[in-house]
Amino acid sequence: MSQSVPGSSPSPARRSVLRGSLAASAALTLGGTWSAAPAFALSGRPRAEWGVQTGDVTTSSGLVWVRSDRPARMLVETSASESFRRVRRHHGPLIGSGTDFTGTTALRGLPAGEQIHYRVTLADPDDPRRTGEPLTGTFRTAPDRRRDGVRFLWSGDIAGQGWGINPDIGGFRAYEEMRRLDPDFFLCSGDSVYADGVIQPSVPLPDGRIWRNVTTPEKSKVAETLDEYRGNFRYNLLDHNVRAFNAQVPSVVQWDDHEVRNNWYPGQILDDARYTEKDVDVLAARALRAFGEYTPVSTLHARGMGRERRMHRVVRYGPLLDVFVLDMRSHRNANSPGRQADDTTGILGAEQLAWLKRELAASTAVWKVLAADMPLGLVVPDGAANFEAIAQGDPGAPLGRELQIAELLRFVKHRRITGTLWLTADVHYTSAQHYAPERAAFQDFAPFWEFVSGPLAAGGFPANALDATFGPERVFVRAPERANLSPMESPQYFGEVDIDGHSGELTVRLRAEGGSVLFSKVLRPGRVGQ
Repeated sequence: MSQSVPGSSPSPARRSVLRGSLAASAALTLGGTWSAAPAFALSGRPRAEWGVQTGDVTTSSGLVWVRSDRPARMLVETSASESFRRVRRHHGPLIGSGTDFTGTTALRGLPAGEQIHYRVTLADPDDPRRTGEPLTGTFRTAPDRRRDGVRFLWSGDIAGQGWGINPDIGGFRAYEEMRRLDPDFFLCSGDSVYADGVIQPSVPLPDGRIWRNVTTPEKSKVAETLDEYRGNFRYNLLDHNVRAFNAQVPSVVQWDDHEVRNNWYPGQILDDARYTEKDVDVLAARALRAFGEYTPVSTLHARGMGRERRMHRVVRYGPLLDVFVLDMRSHRNANSPGRQADDTTGILGAEQLAWLKRELAASTAVWKVLAADMPLGLVVPDGAANFEAIAQGDPGAPLGRELQIAELLRFVKHRRITGTLWLTADVHYTSAQHYAPERAAFQDFAPFWEFVSGPLAAGGFPANALDATFGPERVFVRAPERANLSPMESPQYFGEVDIDGHSGELTVRLRAEGGSVLFSKVLRPGRVGQ
């Protein structure tokens, strides 16, 4: 969030395979104040009470994550069945304090389009026979055949605006609704934590009710140190809904501003009394390290010559889908009025824009999802004069960061790249925008759709104004009328994308917490305008 403010059930096999994971994490119940430092009066065996996660799953690979309570060796076993009668072993790292006792193991050579059952075991590094209770999970690899469809969910904005884990309402309930839909994966569109969002024990609501939060020491102030950033990621894992979801559904995660600090940009020096560290670049480096430790992102765990640690990447999910995960935060220029007539840095940076063009041109997938951590045509202010996203309220020809987007849209049209679809979160409501050149000041592009969903566990906000430069039409919107409504006052939102394996048609559904589908749109492959 960039504004400044103080189905169907899973299969029986998938349900049963989660028992080990849920039982192992039962000690992390809701309520009270938590401290997450590992205990070193070490007796017994290594424990993994924070659940398991998988991420960046493809047709043949994926990443598995775990956190130990002490130094341990990570071992992952995979199997085609939940009985684990025949297993393949994947030897993981030695987990220690350098990564806050987190570890990630790459799984390679997996069969395409199959249900993979896995269990994670932590062993005493000095005595491999001393092992903890295994944690189990499951996920599906991406299909390698077009006739096998793909279905995923997306949302963002978690534990924001002071609305944390509330035991009175069952915690982050939307995660349980998403788990029951049993998607192939979940796209987290940024603001996966609110490192600048203090969580108070209780918050009074306008109607007299009291919102009650689980609290931790790391959430009692804005994050500045590496340990405080780590604590923000640990906070979300206190929620039993999140842990159950992670054990069943792999994620594709990107970041936005609140993983570091509201509306940040590289080179920024803070004028904020809450921070003793004023250099945002220092804060961002600490946040990125914590993000990589707590999130299974392939490009943050790259090893070897020529492999850079970066957020932007392509997750190839079979012949139907490529997901282009953008980073609109790390390479942007400073927030400004956005009226400059020449802007080569923009919101992506020149290098990322060139990368995106190359990857889009090379993609053979039917659908190419551009996973953006900020919307294109919604006006998102940063204070009285500056703008945080791309649009800056001037309906005329592209200026500022709009110039870079215009260049990208022109490239997509002239290279005849079909099947592009923009998905985002950030603004804390849900909407659908159709962009068309006949309505636009800039007209050298092919029509496309942008869908917005969120928050997943944060405050709701009114709809933002539209900027006419790229001709957006708001086809649907559901947003509260006043700012920062709690999840007890306004539903949380997530979106669903369902690609049919036979026709290739893509259906987008905008969903509200509680099970209702608010809006649905069917898009046909290879067509423009829709």
